[in-house]
Amino acid sequence: MSTPATTPTSWVEGAAGSGFDVDHLPYGVVARPGERPRVAVRIGDQVLDLSVVAAADMVDTHALFDQPTLNAFMAAGPAVWDSTRAWVRGLLTDETERDLVEPALAPLDSVTMLLPFTVGDYVDFYASEHHASNVGHMFRPDAEPLLPNWKHLPVGYHGRSGTVVVSGTDVVRPCGQRKAPDADLPTYGPSQRLDIEAELGFVVGVPSTMGERVTTADFARHTFGVVGLNDWSARDIQAWEYVPLGPFLGKSFATSISAWVTPLAALAAAWTDLPGQDDPAVLDYLRVDRPAGLDIEVEVVLDGEVVARPPYRTMYWSPAQMLAHTTVNGASVRTGDLWGSGTVSGPERDQRGSLLELSWGGKEPFTAAGRERTFLEDGDEVTLRYSAPGTGGGRISLGEVTGRILPAR
Repeated sequence: MSTPATTPTSWVEGAAGSGFDVDHLPYGVVARPGERPRVAVRIGDQVLDLSVVAAADMVDTHALFDQPTLNAFMAAGPAVWDSTRAWVRGLLTDETERDLVEPALAPLDSVTMLLPFTVGDYVDFYASEHHASNVGHMFRPDAEPLLPNWKHLPVGYHGRSGTVVVSGTDVVRPCGQRKAPDADLPTYGPSQRLDIEAELGFVVGVPSTMGERVTTADFARHTFGVVGLNDWSARDIQAWEYVPLGPFLGKSFATSISAWVTPLAALAAAWTDLPGQDDPAVLDYLRVDRPAGLDIEVEVVLDGEVVARPPYRTMYWSPAQMLAHTTVNGASVRTGDLWGSGTVSGPERDQRGSLLELSWGGKEPFTAAGRERTFLEDGDEVTLRYSAPGTGGGRISLGEVTGRILPAR
């Protein structure tokens, strides 16, 4: 992990020392009444309209910010990302820039946050050894919890990009086929085992070429940033459909992401070593030469109460390895492609990132808001919160992910 650098102080009231200080500066897309959506940066509890201030400051790349998504900016590549970050930090720390910047600032609660980028492909992985082992113990109690391939490659599945939604979007309880263990035939109806998966999502900025691989060393050249991600899961639908081909309708009804995208540069102090990958050793294309894990803390909040604190630093597979594996067969990635880490779970019960694990398949209820719980009920609201070491020595707060369950239709 790198040594925190000295960070200048922002003149924006309330920003200094917050999770959204100038060592963070996440990007999003905001809409104000009567105006079209535009790219913005968050500073404290304010949003800075980059299209307005870039035009006023005659910045060459101003057209990238007068857009309804981040895609054009993300596709511009690391040099533009770095220069934009330095420019914005200068604006927000130099008192002489206040007259230019203040007209482009607005309170966070005065804008509507939109889906920050147009999602291309969506892939979800299964990168936590603790989560995979818990699931294996539950569903294969008389066998090895991990399947033979699990420590040789990052296991994943292709999801549905069209149902990725921004934080704050309600989630309708899905319907589908489910089969009770003692039943001869399946039935159709609302899922009775609706669940969450606390994950981290990674967003592609620079695309790759079909037929060429992205190496682990090229991770930062292609990856724009990080979002919080909740991969809502209908466990009963999933259990009936996933053999032999894997998740389908049990996963495709909704995936929520944060409205703010944290740039990789803001996580420079959060990189940490992965758990050992020496037994067995990974194949050459999956090797990483530097700290490749992330020290990010997650909180799972159910109806206002924290029920779990999964630590991302315990993940077995790194984001660089997931991207390398996605492209090792020659598949290309596009601007706006999103991949999820899979459920983040640690070794302790209160570090489990899904209700499936917290309730051990519904057999061991946990307590939330003063009563016993297993799976999600209509009206439940779930929020995922994230924090990481910042380059200024404090902590940054990644974008939250919130969703409320509505009854089946």
